[in-house]
Amino acid sequence: MARMVDSSQAPPVISAATGKRRTPPLWAVTAVACAGQFLIILDVSVMNVALPPIRADLGLSGAGLQWVLNAYTITFAGLQLLGGRAGDLFGRKRVFLFGLALFTLASLAGGLAQESWQLIAARAVQGVGAAVLSPSTLTLVTSAVPEGAARSRAIGTWTAVGAGGGASGGLIGGVLTDALSWRWVLLINVPIGALVFAVAVLWLGESRGARSRLDLPGAALVTGGLGALAYGIVQTESEGWGSARALAPMLGGLAVLAVFVWVESRTAAPLMPLTLFRLRSIATANVAMFAIGAGMFGSWYFLTLYMQNVLDYSPLRAGLCFLPLSLIIIVGSKLSPRLMPRLGTKRTALVGCAVSVGGYFWMSFALSAHGSYAGSVLGPGLLMMFGAGLLTTPLVNAGTSGAPAKDAGLASGLVNTARLMGGSVGLSVLATTAAARSGDSESAAALSDGYALAFRTSAWLLVGTLVLMWLVLPVARRQVSAP
Repeated sequence: MARMVDSSQAPPVISAATGKRRTPPLWAVTAVACAGQFLIILDVSVMNVALPPIRADLGLSGAGLQWVLNAYTITFAGLQLLGGRAGDLFGRKRVFLFGLALFTLASLAGGLAQESWQLIAARAVQGVGAAVLSPSTLTLVTSAVPEGAARSRAIGTWTAVGAGGGASGGLIGGVLTDALSWRWVLLINVPIGALVFAVAVLWLGESRGARSRLDLPGAALVTGGLGALAYGIVQTESEGWGSARALAPMLGGLAVLAVFVWVESRTAAPLMPLTLFRLRSIATANVAMFAIGAGMFGSWYFLTLYMQNVLDYSPLRAGLCFLPLSLIIIVGSKLSPRLMPRLGTKRTALVGCAVSVGGYFWMSFALSAHGSYAGSVLGPGLLMMFGAGLLTTPLVNAGTSGAPAKDAGLASGLVNTARLMGGSVGLSVLATTAAARSGDSESAAALSDGYALAFRTSAWLLVGTLVLMWLVLPVARRQVSAP
């Protein structure tokens, strides 16, 4: 199996003062990459609790308010593969810095927006920056650390930080909105982004794959196809799955992606070499990442709704209730690399998925109109999120291991795209499922039944993922723990 890197050291940095080459410590590379990942995953969820004051301040309609979220999601999903390949061709540090700068400047523009269109446009540009930045954060880690136990630990840290960003979005958004204003949900990214940028300039070394030209037709097709598909998916939230406004862009996006695959099979220097999918670990890991994204991405959304609509919690109190769940994801993500040398990548992923399945089924029966945080949310939530932490690290490891060094960024982009697109599809399907069960009733009992059905549907989807990994995911050689 080919390694992604030939050295156990991070790419060297040329000192501006002495002109000498020095190798940055791996912890510094991992810290910079994780900080970038935290920012972009945080912004997927942090806006939720800020939507009511945004609507009051800028006078957005219900549809316009939805686009504050969707503008970020669509551009983020549509440009991930292009962002990953750009890092391979033009340099991972250079692309990381470009994406981080674009993301930070767009956050500033959004925080200062005076009109609704300005905020939506800023969120779209934020998504572009995130799509360029996100694959580079993972590739910086996998390019600096050789395959084995050390890389698994680094990926575990990257996974934990990303999961923490998603899970803490409600809490951070609630604190900033209540203490300052909704604008600080975006403006907080500016000083953090500037600090990470400065540290990255000093500490990151440059690395890239083989020099080649950018496949512009492939880039246009995959960006247009994924963007149209993501647009159609988010339209289902307001239009329904049978609506022409949702079906037309989804079917059109799938058609464009089919053309993309045909073009890539005939291009000398493709944006996405189809030979990557001959590696069973990469193909299976990406399918599994799509499925777990579909099953797990909506968990925070439905738990937020349950605590606010049924338990009558404030946004800040609901955010505080997510703290134990955020911490247990981190525990699972850090434990997973310690289990992988003993159990192997496949068995660790299976254990994590099985634990999550138990939590999701438990949650589906625990939610009720007369429930409580301690009795209905905390126990099953801890089980769900602990399993998610155990599961994600081995899948990311399987989805990036074995890829040639020149395709490292693309492999990272594929993993992120699979998870994000799965999350978009899953959230739309689960929201439709919950709404169908609840009907037009706004009673606590009807809403609880809808949310419970959403979690039960997620549980069965994860059962399917468990079977898929058991049957298809190859058994990798056990890693030797680093001293």
